[in-house]
Amino acid sequence: MKKILVTGGLGFIGSHTVVELQNEGFEVVIIDDLSNSSVTVLDGIVSITGIKPEFIKLDLKDKPAVINFFNTHQNIAGVIHFAASKAVGESVENPLLYYENNITTLIYVLQALEKHKIPNFIFSSSCTVYGQADELPITENAPIKKAESPYGNTKQIGEEIIQDVCKISENLNAIALRYFNPVGAHPSTKIGELPIGTPQNLVPYITQTAIGLREQLSVFGDDYNTPDGTAIRDYIHVVDLAKAHVAALQRLIANHSGGSTYETFNIGTGTGSSVLEVIQSFEKVSGKKLNYKIVGKREGDITAAYAHTRKVNDILGWKAQLTLEDAMRDAWKWEQKIRS
Repeated sequence: MKKILVTGGLGFIGSHTVVELQNEGFEVVIIDDLSNSSVTVLDGIVSITGIKPEFIKLDLKDKPAVINFFNTHQNIAGVIHFAASKAVGESVENPLLYYENNITTLIYVLQALEKHKIPNFIFSSSCTVYGQADELPITENAPIKKAESPYGNTKQIGEEIIQDVCKISENLNAIALRYFNPVGAHPSTKIGELPIGTPQNLVPYITQTAIGLREQLSVFGDDYNTPDGTAIRDYIHVVDLAKAHVAALQRLIANHSGGSTYETFNIGTGTGSSVLEVIQSFEKVSGKKLNYKIVGKREGDITAAYAHTRKVNDILGWKAQLTLEDAMRDAWKWEQKIRS
């Protein structure tokens, strides 16, 4: 049984990936500093899989603690690196926080991988690296544009750092997964998204408005160059996204024959949905009418982004299986559960 370290493993995407890894027979060790997650997520993972992963509370900005962890945890076969701050708006307001949290932690983890000759690394990247792409759907060969936000810039810089390390490494094989917009929750309602404070993403804001926690949903802009004037994104169910990490890890393990490689894959459905379409989908599955209003655009937001998925379909053998309605239904069930 191969042992996999998941940093940020109690977060939204991390916890769902831990579940899928354990379902596939991997032994999982989680590092999380609990700054944007809760230790109670462990209970949800256990109740889904019947397995309790090892958990260490650790701040990856603490370099001596990172060194000590890798010195005392042998036989790690690979690392999936989620741990990062991820809100576009917050990154515009507090760029230094994002550069410190997202870049230094990546460097410390990569230094440990090189020292201990851990060969397999998956980086949690983002479609924000493309900025406003010239062509849709977005392929992996689309130019990397100047980042629209410090958050997006940390993902661009992160990918560049990994590429540079792979060029000189004797055995590091890395995959950067460029996510589009993760939504939903585990259908068991045992784990889901737990935004702290005001949600920075659309779907938690929708569900919190529907349940009465928020008075009104703000739709940022209705004059984009799209069919209904609202911004378009590729919304992917978090369970599908989690399974993409397992597929990427299996590729890394199967292909390891010495040397070093670096690959990128878009992880999305291949379909764009506007903000108003997401609202309509939620209203359909929940039977609730949402109170929303159109407000001004946000700095850093782009018009449209959705994935070209042929590369990931063909090479990783992975394809999104769940629909936007599935995601809305699971997100709503999760919201109702955590407020009950």
